[in-house]
Amino acid sequence: MAEEPTPPPAEEAHETQTKMTEESSEKKKEAMTSNYKYYDIRRSVCTFIVVFLLLAGVTSLIVWLIYRPHKPHFTVVGAAIYELNTTSPPVMSTTMQFTIVTRNPNKRVSIYYDRLSAYVSYRNQAITPPVMLPNLFHEKKSTVALSPILGGGGVAVPVSMEVVNGLVMDEAYGVVGLRLVLMGRLRWKAGAIKTGKYGVVVKCDMLVGFKKGFLGQVPLLGSPECDVDI
Repeated sequence: MAEEPTPPPAEEAHETQTKMTEESSEKKKEAMTSNYKYYDIRRSVCTFIVVFLLLAGVTSLIVWLIYRPHKPHFTVVGAAIYELNTTSPPVMSTTMQFTIVTRNPNKRVSIYYDRLSAYVSYRNQAITPPVMLPNLFHEKKSTVALSPILGGGGVAVPVSMEVVNGLVMDEAYGVVGLRLVLMGRLRWKAGAIKTGKYGVVVKCDMLVGFKKGFLGQVPLLGSPECDVDI
């Protein structure tokens, strides 16, 4: 039987080259398909995150517009001075009591107060040490009264001569300008939602009628509304 003719070397090289080209094309197609799948997954994840953030932002905005908490109101309605000793500069001691009425004007939002403290200052210098107050829960559209006693116990506070001389002069005149300061943390509560804690500072500037030697309840000259900073 006659043997089949052996293909020339040139034809074998051509067939090998063709097979390699086809395999390379297949690998490129597979790589491109894999890349497209990866990009599709990444694009889907990014789209989901963007949509989620947009929905969360819109929901938060709607909740805020519905509830939108307003600042609480603080007013000093009473004052008493039981001691005011300025005879030992550069320190002084005093005992004072103030009645503060705080009102929550919100219809849908309650207020929690934490770590409340209070002190009295004169010409921007503290004349009583800070006193810690109990935590306070303020219901919707409600009013709460506080009457903390500040100072007392013979505790001396270092002050400048400006404060001592100013108090002596104001006592002689019969009118003393004081500032009651309350500091703490505040949280809003709307239904089951509670916000994080915000710092709150309340400053109540007032004029009281006071002359040396007179102790006890003192008249407030006006009904001072306090400044509330949250």
